[in-house]
Amino acid sequence: MVGAGAAGAVIAARVTERSDRDVLLLEAGPDYPDAAALPGDLRDGTRNSMRAHDWGWTHRPNAKQLSFPLPRGRVVGGSSAVNTCIGLRGVPSDYDEWAARGLPDWGWEQCLPAFVRLENDLDRRAPYHGQDGPLPLRRHTPDELVPWQAAFLDGAAAVGMPRCDDTNAPDGTGYGPHAMNKLQGERQSAARCWLTPAVRARPNLRIRPHTLVRRVVFEGTRAVGVEVVEADGTTTVLHAKRVVLCAGAIATPGILLRSGIGPAAELARLGVTRVADVPAVGARLLDHPGAAFFLWPKRGVCDVRHPLIQTVLRWQSATGTHRNDLQLQAGSAVLLPRVHIPWVSVMCQVGKPVGHGLLRFPTADVRAKPEIRSRLLDHPTDRAKALEALAVGLAMTDSPAMRDLARPVWPPPAVLRTERFSRWIWAFCDSGYHPCGTVPMGSDDDADAATDGRGRVRGTDGLLVADASLMPTIPTANTHLPTLMIGERFGAWLRDGDP
Repeated sequence: MVGAGAAGAVIAARVTERSDRDVLLLEAGPDYPDAAALPGDLRDGTRNSMRAHDWGWTHRPNAKQLSFPLPRGRVVGGSSAVNTCIGLRGVPSDYDEWAARGLPDWGWEQCLPAFVRLENDLDRRAPYHGQDGPLPLRRHTPDELVPWQAAFLDGAAAVGMPRCDDTNAPDGTGYGPHAMNKLQGERQSAARCWLTPAVRARPNLRIRPHTLVRRVVFEGTRAVGVEVVEADGTTTVLHAKRVVLCAGAIATPGILLRSGIGPAAELARLGVTRVADVPAVGARLLDHPGAAFFLWPKRGVCDVRHPLIQTVLRWQSATGTHRNDLQLQAGSAVLLPRVHIPWVSVMCQVGKPVGHGLLRFPTADVRAKPEIRSRLLDHPTDRAKALEALAVGLAMTDSPAMRDLARPVWPPPAVLRTERFSRWIWAFCDSGYHPCGTVPMGSDDDADAATDGRGRVRGTDGLLVADASLMPTIPTANTHLPTLMIGERFGAWLRDGDP
């Protein structure tokens, strides 16, 4: 297995529940088996870790902009070890959309048991919630909310939005506290929750950190192992009966291309011997466009030690066909990779963007950084939805609860309340840090698919993909829980039989 992130950690833990399944789990970054000795950036669930355990990739949001960081975790636990701890499933139509594309195993009713199985919801009891899973989920109580987050909820009520105390209820919509996978402010990553000391003690599981996978090794079209670059720079071939790629939406397509699997023209450009012509590998990149406006807070409102996010507002756009395709969040500070700005913000996310980005690898060198062109808000429909979301956010900041705490500072009011705001949104948007869909699954007659509904890569044998790159469309929600769900399903399939 390649990649010990949100999907890989789950799959490794589930497969090795069966003693006759042996798993070698490879990870490019470090491993911290002792939770008590976790570095501070991995322990702190109040904000993203953006440097210490990061791949160092950047992306260009659109042609109007320069490159910005695109944080992705390089550590056992992957991006689940460095994210903001938001635990959203999405809505039933997200997965029924997959089923409608010829993937009957991926409808809401088929995915729901895995969502239930993975969670221990500490607040809610319902048939669609679990209490026995590895991942704890809880919501901040009113007395735990910092001032800007509490005011955000009051602002949503003031503009007539409905209250929602369970953001993972299938029919939930409106404002309320986020379901989050952190306890006492500490992030509960896939590594902490699934790769426990008891799981690590299994004789059929080995974890190898600091191991960079260059390519899959084939005999003909059958995968027989992987070629890796060790920490000391030496190259080794590790043999296996089956290879499962869980390296994430950016790294997984890169491994496939270096292995000779992808669009024929790209393989020729990279100088890689072709194993299988699979045009859909890396052909598109899905992500959530994000945009925001910023406010100057009164003294005492903003503290860079406050949790970045605690609350959310979700609803359906005026032209949307999916519940909760718009999302607003309050930002308690502006936390950038190298500087923290003592402003607060209102941030939006477009949950079902029409546009998509492009992922390109400049060479076949395993250490070459990918060129990520996200093309966010290039499509006028996406830009209109971002404007609709932020218009609601702006109305909220006019409510007494929010107006008393902060006033808009960027963009200037001359832009914020005019038609120029739409152009400004496009020029200053960024990623929601939810890349997916770069190796999409689909039915056998789907020309835009790279795998079947069980992750089997077209034109090959013994090679599976099982991570967020499989998503044929992007869910309305943050992609952490959907990726864990994918891990749970593949973990069961690989444990109990062939996928």
